[in-house]
Amino acid sequence: MNGNRSRIILHMDMNAFYCSVHAAEQPDIYKGKPTAVAGSVELRKGVVVTSSYEARARGVRTGMTVRQATRVCPELIVIQPDFDLYRKYSRAFLKIAGSYTPLVEAVSIDECYLDITGSRQFGEPLDIAEAIRRRVREELSLPCSIGVAPNKLLAKMASDMRKPDAITVLRRRDVPGLLWDKPCQTLFGIGKKTAEKLTRLNIRTIGELAAADEKWLVERFGVYGGWMKRAANGIDDAPVEPIRDAAKSIGHTTTLPADLTRKEQYRAVLLNLADQTTRRLRRQGMMSSTVQITIRDPDMKTITRSATLDVPTDAADEVYKEACRLMDRHWKVGKPVRLLGITLQGLSPKSETPIQLDLFGYEKAPRKEQLNKVMDRLRDKYGESAVLTAGMLTDDPSALIRNKKIRGTSLQTDFLRESDPEEDEGL
Repeated sequence: MNGNRSRIILHMDMNAFYCSVHAAEQPDIYKGKPTAVAGSVELRKGVVVTSSYEARARGVRTGMTVRQATRVCPELIVIQPDFDLYRKYSRAFLKIAGSYTPLVEAVSIDECYLDITGSRQFGEPLDIAEAIRRRVREELSLPCSIGVAPNKLLAKMASDMRKPDAITVLRRRDVPGLLWDKPCQTLFGIGKKTAEKLTRLNIRTIGELAAADEKWLVERFGVYGGWMKRAANGIDDAPVEPIRDAAKSIGHTTTLPADLTRKEQYRAVLLNLADQTTRRLRRQGMMSSTVQITIRDPDMKTITRSATLDVPTDAADEVYKEACRLMDRHWKVGKPVRLLGITLQGLSPKSETPIQLDLFGYEKAPRKEQLNKVMDRLRDKYGESAVLTAGMLTDDPSALIRNKKIRGTSLQTDFLRESDPEEDEGL
């Protein structure tokens, strides 16, 4: 497609983002030092989530336990995660990106795609990439790598080629010379298991994949086989999709510090999950018609079960009640639980959701809604623990789910749909 060949896409990847944010906030303590962010409350051990380039040079790797990391690098500074701070910096670099094009797609807290095809008024593609990189460095004190390419796939591959703080151009004509001799797994979108299957089929390099018969690949991998063939040839038509539409679902999972076996233990977790997911639901002005729970056991076997509600809701008590019902129906008491999650699906804007209530519900609904509004305002102002229901007053580790400062995942981007209380205060 000619239109797609003429596109100009940037992939912006914030380097060692969490560690870089701490170095930007407190340079006298962290800048230029070997640091690692670890000890998330949702992980049972202190595991390194990311490390600074100084720490990586000394052998520290993501996924290591803190004990292993400090063994290879005794001078390592271990930092507790602060997701409120990361979200603040994420908004800030996305705001810089958005000043060059409205077509910005945040794919995680620390990376995004930009379609700058229509941004010629700001200069040539390399000028725009350099301006963004320089502004992020000067205004936020953060390093970033930017890939410049005719599509998302190659832009992502390009940004990974040189780090930190670099700009790399990757054109389709460069693909044979730069990528075809590399193992299949280095192609973005191909995982370890697929690469192993390709090896068994005698396809070891990206070049061999590019030359493979498409029909043969589709017979063995389905439509994914066709995608792999195109990707190996540097072809990708996927558009850059800004977060404009409302979220299709809102969910949160938590890995538990210890396996839970008693009903009252995991119900406390479900209560906190219901509370936090409905808080996010109300912030976006949405209602949910389906509740899904996720349960994982110590052997990493995961099940999901869902139920459609009689009446759409944004209330924590109703989501909690349904989650408990699903858990009771599908999980045997005494069987250990390692991870729990609640996802709210079937979302619709509250202003457009017709709700039929019975006589008793009709009388209670306005009072309940008013109470939720007041509680939300208090918690926005004074913190998540300012107003709690009796069931949340517990020392159970699941109470840490409410701590937005240390709770989060890099892939969670729904905070970008919410208003930022500090938006006008700057960094």
